[in-house]
Amino acid sequence: MTAEALVTKAIDERGVATLTLDRPERHNAFDEALISVLTSALRDLGSDPSIRAVVLASNGRSFSAGADLEWMRRMASQSWSANLADAAALGELMHTLDRLPKPTVALVQGAAYGGGVGLVACCDVVVSSTRASFCLSEVKLGLTPATISPYVVAAIGPRWARRLFQTAESLSAERAREIGLVHDVVPEADLAAAAEAILANILQGAPGAQAEAKDLAFLREGRPIGADLLQETRERIARRRASDEGREGVTAFLEKRAPAWRQG
Repeated sequence: MTAEALVTKAIDERGVATLTLDRPERHNAFDEALISVLTSALRDLGSDPSIRAVVLASNGRSFSAGADLEWMRRMASQSWSANLADAAALGELMHTLDRLPKPTVALVQGAAYGGGVGLVACCDVVVSSTRASFCLSEVKLGLTPATISPYVVAAIGPRWARRLFQTAESLSAERAREIGLVHDVVPEADLAAAAEAILANILQGAPGAQAEAKDLAFLREGRPIGADLLQETRERIARRRASDEGREGVTAFLEKRAPAWRQG
């Protein structure tokens, strides 16, 4: 299997791209090759103005078992600098997915372990099958979820992270929904339909506005609600009102017609 075959890419006529982890014989665990291919694919989609949304899915029984243990064992014998570079590549994958300037939807059909939970935490919308389970299992292997921890903590909060990082207990899909890791839980046969319902809403929005709106979720990181932050939010809405999309959206609403970006 070539490296590119580890992740398949499909783009439909609406501009919805689906990236599918396709390493089912290894439970879609990632190594340096899969990390490189997935990061590259995400960067390409993120910079493509024709792409409206990105769906992250997996082939097989598992969503992702996280890091491939053979890869981990191989890296353990490498130099400190090689280990740092390798960890940086995984960190870049998570950051690229987290900050992708497109709406992202994760479809979790099966088990997500370790770094697989990190991928889930980096997506904007997460739909899980009732069959799926979630586990931050690193401490059972003498490791820690260091690279994915910022994104997991952002998704579930520090209190749950403190528990799950240490207990490495497995969570059902419904429990994952209760703590904020997952948004919706449906039977596996209904995953595609649930995704379509979410995408239908996404495709109603203006692409540029969605990219900026997503960035607002990160705007307050490490910042108090003070004069600087309030000034920045005022400037952002003022620019958006005067933008081509802003003018088109308001005009279309008043004229009782669909805006130019809406399909169908």
